[in-house]
Amino acid sequence: MQQVKTGLERLLDDRCRSLRERRVGLLVHPASVASGLRHAAPLLREALGDDLRVLFGPQHGLRGETQDNMIEWEGFTDPVTGLPARSLYGEHRKPTAAMLADIDVLVIDLQDVGARYYTFIWTMRLCLEACAEHGKAVMVLDRPNPLGGQVMEGRLPDPGYESFVGLAPLPMRHGMTMGELAAMWNHRIGAALEVVPMQGWLRSMAFDATGLPWVMPSPNMPTLETAWVYPGGCLLEGTNLSEGRGTTRPFEILGAPWVDPRELVRRLDDFDLPGCVLRPLSFQPTFHKFAGEVCGGVQVHVTDRAVFRPVRTYLAVLMAVGGLWPDAFAWREPPYEYETRKLPIDILAGGPWLREAVAAGSGPDALRSLEESWRKDLDRFAEAAAPWRIYE
Repeated sequence: MQQVKTGLERLLDDRCRSLRERRVGLLVHPASVASGLRHAAPLLREALGDDLRVLFGPQHGLRGETQDNMIEWEGFTDPVTGLPARSLYGEHRKPTAAMLADIDVLVIDLQDVGARYYTFIWTMRLCLEACAEHGKAVMVLDRPNPLGGQVMEGRLPDPGYESFVGLAPLPMRHGMTMGELAAMWNHRIGAALEVVPMQGWLRSMAFDATGLPWVMPSPNMPTLETAWVYPGGCLLEGTNLSEGRGTTRPFEILGAPWVDPRELVRRLDDFDLPGCVLRPLSFQPTFHKFAGEVCGGVQVHVTDRAVFRPVRTYLAVLMAVGGLWPDAFAWREPPYEYETRKLPIDILAGGPWLREAVAAGSGPDALRSLEESWRKDLDRFAEAAAPWRIYE
């Protein structure tokens, strides 16, 4: 039974009254659906008619067809609505004056997954900036944080490590909704912002407690289980380990041809990783890293969400792999997410600290010290975010 109404559904329930006689742009992706799995674009087209003027899409495309870091889509005419569709992950990540010229308000309806590296939140931030600069209003239709809103994890980025996987101070697992982030950031940006909050969502709710249907927001986020490991699993993108792209369990599965699965599991047993079972396995990706090669590795099975800590778990994986196979393990070289100089792992971590810890041959004690070191970061962020939390 559905317990939560999204911002989109609340807007539709009100017959889009707040958008009447306004020219509207709509930023959406495949998961921008109402409870009956109808997509926001045709729903708003029916409700607003010709007042809906243009569609925008973030990374992976309006329809979610492009893989990671594929920046080839440049816009097209949407066959369902007949509207022009503009890319915000290509030549322009921030809407230009020309892109916004024909609208009065930009409506944003994007499903996030609760991790700093997931780029939809940064597309939203750049849209707030652009709309503030060009005198356009913004309406954010809120959706659940799939991981709930009670737990945060990981460090804030160091100064100088801002990137499209971290344009502002935010923990790796941030515990905020899109609407809350928009309100917090807009305090300084100053756009004319309206957040349409959800009805019925509690911070204690994971996505499967909401009664809402899960739709892939991007090609390698197929299930809620994927989202649950992603705040740690995305760090693998900064390495030469396969993060499971090209399998049916991206981010839950990891490894490489030179990894001995059982030896890796034995080493990880030393790290005290609650809430999960690390199962040794072999797999053969069909695309991406090591396509067609047999890899050894592990699958992360989350058994207790309340105590599972994805950042801790995947940091332990990197420390274990770096210690066991130092000659084979390597950091991925740039470019990555528009960054051409800094190493991908450094912009994902928000500084060189993770890479330095692995290079030092760190083990369980060092991992515990790292967790202690980011407690002040989390306390500072929680204090800054408190005034903007919509749901208690």
